[in-house]
Amino acid sequence: MQRITRVMCDRNNSEKISLLDQYNSLLALLKPYLTDRTFSILAIARLIDDNQYIGWYTELEGQPVLLNEISDQSLKAKIEKTLQYRINDIETTVKLIPITAEQQAFISSWLPRIKSLGNHIYVINDEPVIVNTFEDPVLPAPAPVILPKSFWRWWHFLLLALLLLSLLGIIWYLFCPYGKAKPTIPDTKPVITQPVEEKKSDPPKEEQQPVVKSEPEPIPAPKSCITREEIANNTDTPKMVMIFDNSASMSLTLMETQASINQYLHADFYSMTQQEIDEYEKRMTRLPNRLSTSKKVALSSIDKIQADVNIALVTLSACPVAQTTPFYHYENRSKLKNKINRLQPLENKSATPLYSGIKQASKMLDGVNRDDYILVISDGEDNCTKANICALANKIATQQPRLKINIVDIAGQHKIDCVANKTGGKVYIAQSPKQIINQMDKAISSMNFSKPICE
Repeated sequence: MQRITRVMCDRNNSEKISLLDQYNSLLALLKPYLTDRTFSILAIARLIDDNQYIGWYTELEGQPVLLNEISDQSLKAKIEKTLQYRINDIETTVKLIPITAEQQAFISSWLPRIKSLGNHIYVINDEPVIVNTFEDPVLPAPAPVILPKSFWRWWHFLLLALLLLSLLGIIWYLFCPYGKAKPTIPDTKPVITQPVEEKKSDPPKEEQQPVVKSEPEPIPAPKSCITREEIANNTDTPKMVMIFDNSASMSLTLMETQASINQYLHADFYSMTQQEIDEYEKRMTRLPNRLSTSKKVALSSIDKIQADVNIALVTLSACPVAQTTPFYHYENRSKLKNKINRLQPLENKSATPLYSGIKQASKMLDGVNRDDYILVISDGEDNCTKANICALANKIATQQPRLKINIVDIAGQHKIDCVANKTGGKVYIAQSPKQIINQMDKAISSMNFSKPICE
C-alpha cells in the first residue's frame, strides 16, 4: 500500500473528524461487496504524524498524478469515463446488497460526497482514485432550460399590419364612389314571345337502383389481456419449464472478475491455513452472488408471465438426474416461488445434471401442436455425463419443432449455446447483477406471453 498524499488535519474541527470516522465506516461497509477494481477508486484515509495529518493511501502501484495536470485531453476524458463507470458500479451494488434501511440511508447520504466535483482525483497507471475533501458536495449544475422565443414577439407587428389593411379596405368599399356599378334602366318596349310547342316526352324509364357496396367487416384487434375464463380453460396455451442451476458454483460472487474466479477454482488450498481458506471462501461467495441474484430476478420474472401459462421447475442439484416438479397453475405460483426461494446448493453432492434436466423438461412439454418454452438459468455445462447435449438439442428440434429453449448464461462461458441455436432460442449473457436483471427480462419478453388479466 502506498501513500498518495497527505493533508493537514485540524483536530479541533469536530465536523471533519466525524466525517473521517464516517468515511472509514463507509469503506468497511462497502468493501465486502465491491470488486477490487471498483473499490480502488476510494482512497483509504488514516491519521498520521501524531494525528496532525490525514494520509491518503491506495493498493494501486505507480506514480500518483492529479487528473487536472494531465495534458492529454483524450486520456483525461478516458479516465473521467472510467471514474464514472466505477461510481455507477457502486450505486448499482448498493441497490442490491442485503443491508438494513439505516445502512442504506447512510450510504445514500455519502454518494453525493463521492461524486463531488470538489474532490481531488489522482491517477495511478490510468486508474482514477478519489481523495475526499470532506467538504460540502459540489455536484454538476443542471443543464439550463432554454425557453422558446415568444411567438408574439415579432408576429404581433404583422398581425397589426394585416388588421390595418383590412380596415382600410372596408372604408374604401363603403365610401369610395369609384368602382360602384351604375343602375340599369329597363327597356320599356314589351318583348313578344312566340309560344313554344311542347315536345312529347318519352315514356319514363325504370329507375336504376344504385349498387350499394357492402363494406368489409373490420377485423377485431387482438386482445391485450387474458380473461378469467381463458385461465380456467388453458389447454391450448403455451407451457413453460424453468431449469434452475442449483450447483455449488452458483454460490460464487458476482463482484469478482472471471479471472479472479478462475484463480479461486484452481487455488492450492493445501498450502493455506484454515483461517486463510475460510476468509478466501467468504470473499469469493459474498453477496450478491450468482444464486441470490438469479433467484431474485426469477421471482420477479414469474410475475410478468401471463396468468394462463402453467410453469414447472427443474432443478440441477446433484448427479445423476435433475429434480422436477408438476406444473403450477396461476393460483399456485406462490408455491413455485417459495420453492425457488428455498434453493440452496448441496454441500457434498453438488453437481450440474444439465443433460438430464433438458431431456426431462422436453418430455414435459408438447412443442408440436403448440408453442412451448424452456428457460435455462445456469453458469456452466453438464458435469454428470459425457452424453452430447448438442445432439440432444438437435433431436428436440426435429421432434418438437415448436419448442424453444432460451438460455441465461451467468458465467458467459458459451458452453451450451448449441442448445438454444438448434431450437430457435437465444443466449443471454449476464455476468453482473444489472445484466442478470436486463437479460432475464429479454429472455422472458422474447417468449411473447406477458398479457395481464382482463379486469
